[in-house]
Amino acid sequence: MSTINIEKVLDLKGLLCPIPVVKISNAIKEIEPGNVIEATATDPGVMMDIPAWCASTGNELDSMEEAGGVITFRVKRLK
Repeated sequence: MSTINIEKVLDLKGLLCPIPVVKISNAIKEIEPGNVIEATATDPGVMMDIPAWCASTGNELDSMEEAGGVITFRVKRLK
C-alpha cells in the first residue's frame, strides 16, 4: 500500500461556487505530480464540481466524503 503525500491542505469552508474550484486549480499548480491536496468545503456544489474539474484537467479525485455538512476531498496531481 502506497503512502499518500498530502502536500497542501485547503480550508474552503464558506466559499461558494466557483471559488473552491478556482482555489484548487491554483493550488494544484504549486505541488509536484504525485502529491495530493486535501480540502474541506461546505458548498454542496463541490460534490459535482470537483469530480468534473478533475476529469477535465487530468487530475485524480482520490477521495470525497461528506459529514455534518462538511465535504472533505483529496485531489492528486497526475501531470
